[in-house]
Amino acid sequence: MKKMWFDESVFYQIYPLGYCGAEKENDGGAVRHRFSEIEKNIPILSEQGFKAVLFNPLFESERHGYDTVDFFKVDRRLGDNADFRALVEKFHQAGMRVVLDGVFNHVGRKFFAFQDVLKNRENSDKKSWFYVNFGGNTEYNDGLWYEGWEGHRELVKLNLSEPAVLDYISSAIKYWIEVFGIDGLRLDVSYLLPEWFFDWLRRTVRALREDFFLMGEVIHCQNFAKNITPDRLNSITNYECYKGLTSALNSDNLFEIEHSLTRLFSDQPWSLYRGKNLFSFADNHDVSRVCSALKDGRKLFALYGILYTMPGIPCIYYGSEYGVQGEKRQGVDGDDALRPKISEIDLQKYPELTDYIVKLNKIRTEHSALAYGSYEKCVLSNKYMCFKRQSEVEKIYCAFNISDQQVIVRVEEAEVVDLLTGEKRNLNDIYLPPFSVKILRKNG
Repeated sequence: MKKMWFDESVFYQIYPLGYCGAEKENDGGAVRHRFSEIEKNIPILSEQGFKAVLFNPLFESERHGYDTVDFFKVDRRLGDNADFRALVEKFHQAGMRVVLDGVFNHVGRKFFAFQDVLKNRENSDKKSWFYVNFGGNTEYNDGLWYEGWEGHRELVKLNLSEPAVLDYISSAIKYWIEVFGIDGLRLDVSYLLPEWFFDWLRRTVRALREDFFLMGEVIHCQNFAKNITPDRLNSITNYECYKGLTSALNSDNLFEIEHSLTRLFSDQPWSLYRGKNLFSFADNHDVSRVCSALKDGRKLFALYGILYTMPGIPCIYYGSEYGVQGEKRQGVDGDDALRPKISEIDLQKYPELTDYIVKLNKIRTEHSALAYGSYEKCVLSNKYMCFKRQSEVEKIYCAFNISDQQVIVRVEEAEVVDLLTGEKRNLNDIYLPPFSVKILRKNG
């Protein structure tokens, strides 16, 4: 695997409209300058050891960011383009990369090209930008039918086969790279994008940045490995292990998560993503916070320990490092609890967790075995497990106990270093107190 900055980074995810306390609806009025809410926390994120920030949508939109109105402007509820350019510079000065959310499957109804279709109908030169039937109708009573994202008509599906659409997207991407210096894109709903689009997108960004990060959102457990190649994507979201982690710990069944890890990353010829780093997370802007989803908080350290040491690129969703809770709710505004204003979060609520995340950030970014090493199961039981990550220069044993009983795990090694405590020891057995984590390194 070629060494790249994103494989060696821990990401920090921000949903900016929520983080900054923006209004729910964009009224099209004056610009509000709220990026300072993010800027003032950059020193903290840098000190905590995060190496990259992932922003969810921040282009001009109608409501939640995924209903884009203008690909060339930041949302006026957050600030203006000059504000954001200064923010990116501050992140870069702090040694952190910046990745944006690229929503290329659909746009909002107020997007200029769709407004032209509504106004001029068959005479619109933008009608081929969308999937339109002028003989139908929708719940908006537009006098025409059009395809929306998975039936949501407020999100108008783009026709990516239309050259003018690709020209528009290409111009926007080049603008954000050349003028703002962004380092990557998360591709929203990648599972719905045509495969040729990934090839086209890589060619587009490669002309400007060889190390540009492209990560796709894939929420299903289908095999997407053929799209993780140097000519397409660098990574995809690992929803299988996100679901498996919480489920395994809630059911005291570590076989569940280990099955996924072996299936996805082992050296077996049938493993789906051997040698590839998927984008790993415990929660995000679309799902319940891990501190709400996990039934027994005593297992939280083990959950994060597995997240950081299994193959993948770990990401922390803002506030979760402080133990923030929030449950996904059905219906209107069901995501509000997942996207709080940062100033309303108690940053001292769970100092032990915060300190632990800082330690894990340091461990993950300093050890090649965790970024590029192989994965091998060592010991597995319902309530404890141990696996090994190995590179050319080191072995790291990762052991976890999610029970209220002490456990001893045999690894048959000599001197190792406990990466969480710095202690050196000779051992053949790993002693795991109740609800504990051990991350042990051996040279060679």
